[in-house]
Amino acid sequence: MSEQNCLVANDWVCGEYLRSRSQELVDATVQHVGITAASVAIGVLISLPLALLARRSRAFAGPVLGVTTVLYSIPSLAMFSLLLPLFGLSVSLVITGLVLYSLTILVRNILAGLQAVPEEATEAARGMGYGPLRLLWEVELPLALPALLAGVRIATVSTVALTTVGAIVDYGGLGTLILDGLDSDFKAQVLTASVLCVVLAILADLLLLGVQRWLTPWTRVTAGRASRGTRIRGSAGAVADAAEGRTPEKVA
Repeated sequence: MSEQNCLVANDWVCGEYLRSRSQELVDATVQHVGITAASVAIGVLISLPLALLARRSRAFAGPVLGVTTVLYSIPSLAMFSLLLPLFGLSVSLVITGLVLYSLTILVRNILAGLQAVPEEATEAARGMGYGPLRLLWEVELPLALPALLAGVRIATVSTVALTTVGAIVDYGGLGTLILDGLDSDFKAQVLTASVLCVVLAILADLLLLGVQRWLTPWTRVTAGRASRGTRIRGSAGAVADAAEGRTPEKVA
């Protein structure tokens, strides 16, 4: 009875709210995850060619980095208002805005990763007859993967938070519940949706961290093993591994 009264008393923590509104919470969470995943995925697809363009020449790097930085500096309400004539009140409006916000993080990280690829690795690959596309796909991208995935992690956590702003057009996932709860002073709804947003951000970061560690095992060389004479195979070995589909390994 006391748990049911927590709704009447409008308590911040209310078990009855979780039971009675469980489907609403699930639907909002699924929408939140879907918008976040779509935004980050599209952002990566757009950022990669932009980073390649920026790496090609300083004449392209300035405008690409400058435009993405300007986009990130636009307030979210203003961004959605500018996109409204193009997309109307739809989920596409929210996803497009979030994609534009993710570009500055993703482009810079991908560019940093590509620029950090050792010159010896690319020269060795060219000497083995690699063309530009094969060089990019089998050598440069694998070696740039740590920086790329680090950018994806940052962009994902940022997007989880920014997705809530989509509540202004009723496509904000958990943000819609937060806004409705604030409007009606429904404390349990505000707190529960807010906690779920934080949990989503933490879980997404941990999941992507696991993926990053799985895809880049060569980055986990410990100082203790290094002091005992363990070393990472050189750039030419990394190129050969990439060509044969193997990940870099430690050799004694």
